[in-house]
Amino acid sequence: MLTLADVAPEGVLLAGAGRAILLQIAHPAIGYGVARHSDFANRPVDRLNATLSYIYALSNGSDDDARIMRRAVNRAHAPVRNPPRGAAPGAAASAGDPPYDARDPALQLWVAATLYDTALTVYERVYGPLDDASADHVYREYARLGTALQMPAELWPPDRAAFRAYWNETVATLRVDDTIRGVADALLRAEKAAWPIRVAMPTARLVTVALLPGAVRQEYRFAWSAQRDRRFERLVRVAAPVYRVLPRSLRRWPQRHYLARIRSRYA
Repeated sequence: MLTLADVAPEGVLLAGAGRAILLQIAHPAIGYGVARHSDFANRPVDRLNATLSYIYALSNGSDDDARIMRRAVNRAHAPVRNPPRGAAPGAAASAGDPPYDARDPALQLWVAATLYDTALTVYERVYGPLDDASADHVYREYARLGTALQMPAELWPPDRAAFRAYWNETVATLRVDDTIRGVADALLRAEKAAWPIRVAMPTARLVTVALLPGAVRQEYRFAWSAQRDRRFERLVRVAAPVYRVLPRSLRRWPQRHYLARIRSRYA
């Protein structure tokens, strides 16, 4: 039976990083928090580095690794808040000024949900569907990404069917305005990233847009076509078999790199 520690370290899951981030920021409370408290244009990989460090610490790290990253994330989240300001009781929040708090359990639930759904989407594209026992076990363990912070365990949907209902309901509420599109544009251009990342961005953009739910793709106003869909499917047909035969040590290099980085940085 597969576990979180088997699935999360697979380097191919990095192919879904852009999808997870765009799903997260399509939730206006998260998108505006990122827009106002992050610098995607000048430091496009900072959020990715922080997220990967956190995931690997909780999935494959030691108790000390998990404590270090939990404290680091809580420190980063502390100033990311925009409390309601004088709105009349029951009044709707301004679309351009939504209240948010990075420590809000409901927002942490959505972030954890995007990480779980994206990981399984990519993993099963490469390896095929999980058996039911593994799928249930991995699903339950992914709750850890939220419960390690402020999300209570009971907020994580109790089973995969309940998760799918929550997912579909939440996706239907996602809205993307020009502010959030600007964040997405900075992420997908990565103009100030290291050159290997810039070279890979055309393929990364294709994969990111392909993996998004159709409704979210439309919210971002990403152009899509049957031709692009065929390009993506050809890429998967070629890349997945190649990835599967890579040595385990190579497939899991990112996990080892980030855990070493945590231990070096916080030693």
